[in-house]
Amino acid sequence: MTVSTPATLFTGPASADRLERAAAALAAHGFTVEILDDAAAARTRVLELIPRDASVFTTASETLRLSGIDDDINTSGRYPAAVKPRAVTMDRATEADDIRRLIAVPDVVVGSVAALTETGSLVVASASGSQLPAYAGGAGRVILVVGAQKVVPDLDTALRRLEEHALPLETTRALEVYGQPSAVNQLLVLNAQPLTGGQGIVLLLREAIGF
Repeated sequence: MTVSTPATLFTGPASADRLERAAAALAAHGFTVEILDDAAAARTRVLELIPRDASVFTTASETLRLSGIDDDINTSGRYPAAVKPRAVTMDRATEADDIRRLIAVPDVVVGSVAALTETGSLVVASASGSQLPAYAGGAGRVILVVGAQKVVPDLDTALRRLEEHALPLETTRALEVYGQPSAVNQLLVLNAQPLTGGQGIVLLLREAIGF
């Protein structure tokens, strides 16, 4: 017997009490958490959190694209040391190691996640794995912008959200941009932030945005 998934399970914004539970769990696990109204508020807050002289890497993210955060960092000229504009000018054949190091250990990495559990775990999936070192400790600061529709009860549901909802949407995008489908080749689950000093920051939105 096949159990159907309600259409709104992975697309509808979580209720206020679920957001609060997720935020409290993240805080208990060492993350700095802010609940913000919408993407516009997150856009403003991200710029406040990144020093102008920082090397900052933005991961591939519909949340960052739709909110304007990606453009703010990579095309506005505000951050002269932004990683992506620099990396695209480098020779991938002769400077591959330098590109890899730029991406793996920036001062700041900004991105999103596939799911956030109410128990305080963040699930990140990748086809290439390129962004995972920065998320896992390579970056001096990790800023994650998370739409309210990504909040789920537990890790099992988070993995279902990834496979049943986020991956098909990302595959459609990848086919248009790269001419090939996406895949969950590598998976990272952030259960806690072991370092102090605000290294891991989660901006949790009350609205839905991104995949």
